[in-house]
Amino acid sequence: MATYYGTYGQKVQYLSSDPSDVQVGQVWYNYTSAVLKVRGVTTVGTWAAGGNLNTARGGAAGSGTQTAALSFGGHPPTTAATEAYNGASWTTVNSMNTARTLLAGAGTQTSALAFGGGVIPPVTAATESWNGTSWTTVNSLNTARRYIAGCGIQTAALGFSGYIGSANYTGATESWNGTSWTTLPAVMNTVRSSIYGGGIGTQTAALGFGGEPVGGNATTATESYNGSSWTNVNSMNTAREAHGGAGVQTLGLAFGGANPSGFLTTTELWNGTSWTSNPTGLATAKRYMSSAGTQTAGLSAGGFAPPLQTATEEFTGPGAGVTRTVTVS
Repeated sequence: MATYYGTYGQKVQYLSSDPSDVQVGQVWYNYTSAVLKVRGVTTVGTWAAGGNLNTARGGAAGSGTQTAALSFGGHPPTTAATEAYNGASWTTVNSMNTARTLLAGAGTQTSALAFGGGVIPPVTAATESWNGTSWTTVNSLNTARRYIAGCGIQTAALGFSGYIGSANYTGATESWNGTSWTTLPAVMNTVRSSIYGGGIGTQTAALGFGGEPVGGNATTATESYNGSSWTNVNSMNTAREAHGGAGVQTLGLAFGGANPSGFLTTTELWNGTSWTSNPTGLATAKRYMSSAGTQTAGLSAGGFAPPLQTATEEFTGPGAGVTRTVTVS
């Protein structure tokens, strides 16, 4: 037998405020603001302004999520400064023991690892562990380098490629077990510098993208790591170096950086097989930003435009829930 709801559907909720447990497809009328609303999903990724860093800088590393991030190091001048982000504002916390720039980071806001980097021109192998309050110097990388890429967690991190000094690059990969670094047999197929920010994933399932190969300009080259070797996969659409990255091996985000055409705003999404250019990019073209988060909730902080930046931008990727006001014209 036919029912009223089966024939006409359920009535629109009449509420004084927006529901806290709203579901995709839900429709309601907010009589306080006198608007009809519907819960949908984003179709393209967009960047929005967040809270500014306290210290303008480029070359800092990042760890954590969009609403609980850590940014540390950077230049100029080369600094050990560390800041924590709560999704709205940055707070200055205890500094690293070794001031450095163009380093790599791994882990979370309360359990992070900082490694490599340097001042200009020396490079460093120094590694430090963050416990949510302070940094502790631990065992160093086997190969000192800056412009290094990194990913993973505090007790299981991966560091790869970079600049080792005297115009020499390395494709060496090192694995961290919570106590010490081990140089692995795996070497990236494209040896590169300026891959800084272009490493995402875990110690055994990583993605490395972009950078500057030996004797060349910025590259689109992308490689996937399975815990034992690097494999060339589909390239990015836009060549870039000194860029930002977020996500995991199968759901990645690349943004900003630079190539011979200049500084970039362009943003790309990785689906585990190929890169897709996002219709909108960063508000400011820049490189050397610290980055954190996921493909659908990425974070970019600071960088060099020029000048040095304090600006933070937050990325909301396609498929994220969004509440829209229904208008009739």
